[in-house]
Amino acid sequence: MAINSNYARWFGAAAIAAAAFSATNVAAEDLTLWTLNFDNGGANTALKKVATDFEAANPGTHIEIVQRGVDEHKTALRVAAGSSKGPDIYFSWAGLGLGGEYVKAGLSLPLDKYYTQYKWSDELLPSAAAFADLYPGGKHGVPFTFKGEAIYYNKKLFQKAGITEEPKTYEDLLAAAEKLKAAKIPAFTFGGSVNWHVMRLMDVLLETKCGADKHDALMAMKADWTKEPCATDAFAEFAKWTKDYTLKPFMGISNQQSYTLFVAGRAAMMLEGDWLVSQLSGSKVNLDDYGVVPFPTNTNRLYGFAEYNYISTKSKNPDLAAKFLDYFLSTKVQQDLVGQISSISVNKNVQYTDQKPLEAKWLEIFKTYSKVYMNGDQAFPLDVTTEYFRVINDVASGNIQPADAAKQLQTFISGRT
Repeated sequence: MAINSNYARWFGAAAIAAAAFSATNVAAEDLTLWTLNFDNGGANTALKKVATDFEAANPGTHIEIVQRGVDEHKTALRVAAGSSKGPDIYFSWAGLGLGGEYVKAGLSLPLDKYYTQYKWSDELLPSAAAFADLYPGGKHGVPFTFKGEAIYYNKKLFQKAGITEEPKTYEDLLAAAEKLKAAKIPAFTFGGSVNWHVMRLMDVLLETKCGADKHDALMAMKADWTKEPCATDAFAEFAKWTKDYTLKPFMGISNQQSYTLFVAGRAAMMLEGDWLVSQLSGSKVNLDDYGVVPFPTNTNRLYGFAEYNYISTKSKNPDLAAKFLDYFLSTKVQQDLVGQISSISVNKNVQYTDQKPLEAKWLEIFKTYSKVYMNGDQAFPLDVTTEYFRVINDVASGNIQPADAAKQLQTFISGRT
């Protein structure tokens, strides 16, 4: 009886130990992904299916997707950066501003070895992958989506103004603006009630006037805005465009109202993202009446922003996290996701059928550019972005002169360091 009792005790202890070992193994195969609760319900559904399919292909693996609103997501990441716990993978915008905040805080794991192991650079659109190299200390993050921004133009209004070719240089664009002005057609329409809409014009003019290196240095706050004459030149050019070539009054209207004016033929151009193609389709306009061309900055870089997934330094299983990201980026999965998360995949091997001409043009643009520059509100930290908005709006409204704009922005930047 004692032998049986001892055996029972031994067997029970062994069972408990085995269960604990099994639980540890299961826990080691758990992944947590923190991301947004996207406005596009189809994107939420598609992401959950990717996770479920990965679990099926990797028995014993469980992926927990935690979705939050934008502000709540940012707050959770800031808390995680300062604690010992956090997600395995997290979503953020790429760039030195928003994404860079968490890289700088030590939340993002460098992914150089995984880029080599999975040959991601061979599989990704160059324009989408370029953001991984913006940070010091190695490659950070992989693309979730990439959004390019360019000039949409009304072909009929161009024809009416005597413009026969797409502008290939900035000088061509200025000449086109003058022809439109002579024909009493505003060149651009913007919605000034949202800060970021008219900011796009300032961003592309900084790239044009300063060139790639100086523009990047200004946005990284490594160059003094008052000591780079090109910064003042860009503000002066911005004032010229908003005064002479923009549909007015734009400061009091929204970006959506600006779009309505564009499709109504009230202005010849909009500086918008690739997502406008689906918006135009939804408005039942004739897409053949519109063209798209990158803003000609003469730097051979594409304007745009990216959304990335990063592996967290808090992850207990970064190898599994990388395996999941490789699965997500794979041609097969990305092929299935076309039109659900984004109209254009970050995987360059994805094939497209029944593309509209504007969509085909965007794909051509994405494959052409290997270097990018990003929106100011993605490049700057939040407090500097707010000041950047204020200065831009005051220049557009005529409240401050271009010569003072660079000084005011630099004064703010210097005061925070």
